[in-house]
Amino acid sequence: MVTVKQMIVGFLSLIGIAILALFLTTGWYIVDESEQAALITFGKVDEHITEPGLKFKMPWPIQKVEILSRGTFTTTVGYDETNGQVVEYRDEAKMITGDENILLADLVVQWRITNPEKFLFNSNDPEQILFSATSASLRGVIGSSRIDDALTDQRPAIEAQVWDYLVALIETYDIGISVMDVKLQDVELPNEDVRRAFTEVTDAREERLTKINEATKYRNQKMNEAKGEQDAIMSRAEGTRTERLERARGDVARFDALYAEYLINPEVTRSRLVLETLEKVLPNTEIYIMDSSSDTVKYLPIRSLERSAEASPPATTTKPSEGSGN
Repeated sequence: MVTVKQMIVGFLSLIGIAILALFLTTGWYIVDESEQAALITFGKVDEHITEPGLKFKMPWPIQKVEILSRGTFTTTVGYDETNGQVVEYRDEAKMITGDENILLADLVVQWRITNPEKFLFNSNDPEQILFSATSASLRGVIGSSRIDDALTDQRPAIEAQVWDYLVALIETYDIGISVMDVKLQDVELPNEDVRRAFTEVTDAREERLTKINEATKYRNQKMNEAKGEQDAIMSRAEGTRTERLERARGDVARFDALYAEYLINPEVTRSRLVLETLEKVLPNTEIYIMDSSSDTVKYLPIRSLERSAEASPPATTTKPSEGSGN
C-alpha cells in the first residue's frame, strides 16, 4: 500500500524530472558568428549577446532567447525578388513628380538590426514600418523633384535626400534598426512613346556632358602647354640674366685690372688699348710702319712678307748619295 510520504516523494521526483527535462531542452542555446541574441527574463530583455558560442540560461518560462541576425537585410519598394525571380509592383512604383508627371521608381534599402530590444518590443512589425517609411520618403522626394532630374543626372541627389528623410523617420520611430544604404533601381516612364522621347533627351544630355568633358580636357592640355612654355621662357630669361650678370662682373673685373695697370704705366696701357681696339675694328687692314717724319717705310711691306711666308712651300733637304766623294 502506497503511503502519503511515498506519494509526496514521487510527486517531488516528477517535478524534479520535469525541471531537469526543461533545463536540458531549453536551458542552453548557441549563438553563431553571424547572429546576436536577446536574453529575455519574464518578458524583459536583460542582456544583449554578441559573442558567439554555447550559452546557458534559466529554463522556460523563466528565461527565453531571441536569436537575430547581424547581417544586412534588404527592403524593396516597387518590386520583389525571390529566388532570382523579379516581380514588379507597379502600384507601389507609380509616383507623381513635382512638375505633375507620372513615373515608375524602384528603390532598395539595406539595413541592420542594431538594438534587439527595441526591434522586438517597440513595434509589432518593424519591417513593415521600415517599408512604409521608405515608400513615404521616396514619394516625398520624387514629389518635390522634376521628372528630368529623376530620369537623368540628378539620381544621386535624390538618393541622398531619400536617405536623409528615411534616417530621420527611423530615428523618430525608434525601432532598433539602422539604415545602411539607399539605392534607386529603375526610374522610368509608364508610356513607351514618352519613354522614347526622354531617352533621346538623356542621350543628348550625355553627349553634351561628353563634349563639355572633351572641351575641358582640351583646355587643360593647352593650359599645361602654355604653362610649360611659360616656365621654359622664364628659365631661359633667368639663364640670360645670370649670364649677363656674370659677364658684367667679368667686365668690371677686367676694367679694374686695366685701371690698376693704367695707374702704374698710363702710356703703355693706353697704347695697348688703342692697338687692341684697332685689331678688333680693322682686322684685315694693311699695316705700314711710319717713320718719325710721317713717311711710309716703303722697303718693309709686312703684309706682303707674311703672305709670302704663308704661300711658300716648306724647304726640302736632299740626302747625299753614298757614292759621292769628299
